[in-house]
Amino acid sequence: MRILITNDDGINATGLKTLESIARGISDDVWIIAPDHDQSAVSHSLTLRMPFRITEISEKKYSVSGTPTDCVLAAIRSIMTDNLPDLVLSGINYGANIAEDVTYSGTVAAALEATILGIPAIALSLTINPGHPAKWSTAEHWGPEVVKRVLDLPIPEKVLINVNFPDVMHQSVEGIRVTRQGQRKCFDHIYKREDPRGIPYYWIGPGDLRYATITKCAEPGTDVEAIGQKYIAVTPLSLDMTHGKTFEQLKGLFS
Repeated sequence: MRILITNDDGINATGLKTLESIARGISDDVWIIAPDHDQSAVSHSLTLRMPFRITEISEKKYSVSGTPTDCVLAAIRSIMTDNLPDLVLSGINYGANIAEDVTYSGTVAAALEATILGIPAIALSLTINPGHPAKWSTAEHWGPEVVKRVLDLPIPEKVLINVNFPDVMHQSVEGIRVTRQGQRKCFDHIYKREDPRGIPYYWIGPGDLRYATITKCAEPGTDVEAIGQKYIAVTPLSLDMTHGKTFEQLKGLFS
């Protein structure tokens, strides 16, 4: 199996190294093509109004001066054209990508781009508690099992798998749950500051990241609930975002 790994935290991110370790436990043919700097929350953006550069760091390892989507597109359409990857793994992101996060996430977007291009893809993210060390060992311990079990059932076309690890040590993980995408709003705070000249500037940041608190109002069966209850959340996401009920109502309205 040929595996491409990428991320949105950048080529030197700890999560990418953790994901490389997981990938090499599955295959001896692992390629790394990732942004040359942090591209968090760029979503599914492409670099269109300027060129980007691809730098070969070593055999099968490249950095790209663009977005995670650029990285996957460059891999499929330029770097690996002679032998395309069988699987794309994106992450492991520093911070959960649950609920509405998936619409902002560069990590999920890289997996989305692979899915659009016909390559099975899994996005992986690690829940963090700001101000405390990230528990990378949890992702490293559970990651191989999760990926291998997902691959036991071929990922359908136009579907990507979104995996989130809870913020607990690996021995404290309660298990693995297949979940629906939940709802929570996190990065909705705008902080006003002043620079040394007294001129105000604004910074978008997280509000309440205490998952135990958020979980109290989480819908049952969602990724938000699972993370709060110390489970690994495995969520299938579809490219088709059509809302079925409203689709039928509109058909009746415009018939």
